[in-house]
Amino acid sequence: MLVKVYGVDAVSKKYVFEWSKRFRDGKEDAKDELRSGRPPTSTTPDNIERVRRMLADDRRLSLRMIAEELKISLDSVSNIIHEYLQKRKKKVYAFPTLRRSSNV
Repeated sequence: MLVKVYGVDAVSKKYVFEWSKRFRDGKEDAKDELRSGRPPTSTTPDNIERVRRMLADDRRLSLRMIAEELKISLDSVSNIIHEYLQKRKKKVYAFPTLRRSSNV
């Protein structure tokens, strides 16, 4: 019946049965339970601000240099720069293309 109404966007039978079991057991929402996991330690507001200040002082810093300075992983630095600070790498060409003269 759900497929007739919602088409390909319909919820699968598996989730319908799972949700109905949860409601029978007394749960009032379909959200997943909180799980214990490793909390994010590198993408703290303090580290985000420190990366922002470092890049403001010297835009030529590499990810590796920032990671070593702050003692966090390269992935964390990359995530902070791209996701939180919304910075992207710009392509800069060091040498312009040389045109050949027709007299040579």
